[in-house]
Amino acid sequence: MDMNIAVIKGDGIGPEVISQAIRVLKTVCEKYNYAVNFTELLAGGAAIDATGTGAPEHTINTCKKSDAVLLGALGGPKWDHLNDRSLLIIRKELGLFANIRPVILFEELKDICPIKDNFIKNDLNFIIFRELTSGIYFGRKEKTSNYACDCMEYYEYEIERIAHKAFAAATGRSKKLTSVDKANVLETSKLWRRTVDKISKQYPQVKTEHLYVDNAAMQLIRNPAQFDVILTENMFGDILSDEASMISGSIGMLPSASMGEGDFGLYEPSHGTAPDIAGQNIANPIASILSAALMLRYTFKKSDAADNIENAVKKALAQGYRTADIANGKSFLGTKEITDKIISYI
Repeated sequence: MDMNIAVIKGDGIGPEVISQAIRVLKTVCEKYNYAVNFTELLAGGAAIDATGTGAPEHTINTCKKSDAVLLGALGGPKWDHLNDRSLLIIRKELGLFANIRPVILFEELKDICPIKDNFIKNDLNFIIFRELTSGIYFGRKEKTSNYACDCMEYYEYEIERIAHKAFAAATGRSKKLTSVDKANVLETSKLWRRTVDKISKQYPQVKTEHLYVDNAAMQLIRNPAQFDVILTENMFGDILSDEASMISGSIGMLPSASMGEGDFGLYEPSHGTAPDIAGQNIANPIASILSAALMLRYTFKKSDAADNIENAVKKALAQGYRTADIANGKSFLGTKEITDKIISYI
């Protein structure tokens, strides 16, 4: 059965890194004799320039008809004045309520991790589940010339559905889940904590703990190895996952998956469009390549191909190949050239 993938290359470095991820996907699918089709679409700044809107109806409808979406970063300074919310619209329209961000520190990159080595003696490997389609980003908004309001809103069912995904993941990992909130201050967080506690009873094998978000931010720096699965709401997850990305050495190493019900998902690197380095062949494509591996694993259930890609990345790093952001002052390869090395190990 063909794998039908919608591709939104995006803006800035998006087209560069997504093009490399497609090269890797084509290589691994050819190796395993998997049929794959790519349909290129526009969103973000490129779509605004071409159509006047950042989330064209054609793009959303085509994504809905596809099995998965591979997305580059959207936006940039050129379109900031438009307050474009195309990515939020796409996530909402596609029902992608769970953002999943694995945080892995490769052994070969420990020298560029800003955390002291005695806190990361063991393999650092945890995963963040961020609620993606509610909270303050989607709540009521008001503003006047001297007043502004962004309302943080949650319904119990919105918390339940992402909690189930996080607990299911914890069941298959180290059976530990940390729920992050601000229940000493926020009513939404009090509802969050009550709901997580209720859902936890359905997963008695998982040890559940709660942390306030400020403490969680501190603990990520003090001792990141204590975490296995982190569950949190939209804004807290946005901030904590970017903080966590630096533990891996660079946000250019961090893939992500956004899932709804079922197997459909949108896969994208966690980094932004980085317009200052766009077109220079120096962007790190590894987050996009690892996002493609997540797609094969989560949506298409092709663990063999996903493992192949992830192992190829590890081998390239083990051989000392680096991009500029992870070179730590040493020589480095360009976007295309490091992809060449990764492909050579597939």
